[in-house]
Amino acid sequence: MDYRLVVTLIFVGFAVVELVAGRLLYVEETTRDDVLVELGSALLPIAIVPGILTATAVATAWVAQGSQGALAAWPAWLMFVTLIVADDLMQYTWHRLAHSHPLLFRFHRAHHSAQYLCVRVVFRNSLLYYAMLPGLWFSGVLLYLGFAPVYYVYYIVKMVVIIGAHSSVAWDEHLARVPGAKPVVWLLQRVISTPTTHAAHHGRNASDGVTHYKGNYGNFLFLWDVLFGTAKISDRRPDAYGLEDVEPEPWHRELLWPWRAR
Repeated sequence: MDYRLVVTLIFVGFAVVELVAGRLLYVEETTRDDVLVELGSALLPIAIVPGILTATAVATAWVAQGSQGALAAWPAWLMFVTLIVADDLMQYTWHRLAHSHPLLFRFHRAHHSAQYLCVRVVFRNSLLYYAMLPGLWFSGVLLYLGFAPVYYVYYIVKMVVIIGAHSSVAWDEHLARVPGAKPVVWLLQRVISTPTTHAAHHGRNASDGVTHYKGNYGNFLFLWDVLFGTAKISDRRPDAYGLEDVEPEPWHRELLWPWRAR
């Protein structure tokens, strides 16, 4: 089965759970601009990711002729670890930079402007945000060098975590209520991104004691935040989501920045 179809089915599964729980549509909080941004950004993985992977394959073939599949004999565990560093650590770094520089944040602003948090937000970004992800370019090189079988497994696992972390149905909170499961949740919240830790990153009010939009940058692994001092872990989620003290902008400025910057 195609890995992209698997990820799509996982996304749909989370969306159905949210829909049944009444936590997907957020009719009162959703604006016309939200709908247009989400419809436009839904095409990003289809339009941009294959192009990047193809471009890196062509570039690698030109720079290192005869290198196709050169690392295919590596053990699977070593490929997986390499992908965690080359892709996920690089995504953490880019995500952190995007929140540290006002200009770079313009590419990422759409992801945080929604006044709700659910799976609709997973791919919500400007058209260029994903094109600038260094991890995608590194992954393209590694795929050409022979990482394909392990990459597809890695990508599926990573997307399960990322989609789940954006879910409005907090699976980690539910798991914590199971007798004897709190130590497991304690460990998971320090290793991977979960709904509770990632919700803090999307919170709107820094004064609520939970919101931490200048941290909790991890996408797949939350461990990077723990190691680099950007983690904040709470047992509850923010009361409100969105951008604090920032004026709203029309959909084309969020989706097409910088082409429609003016």
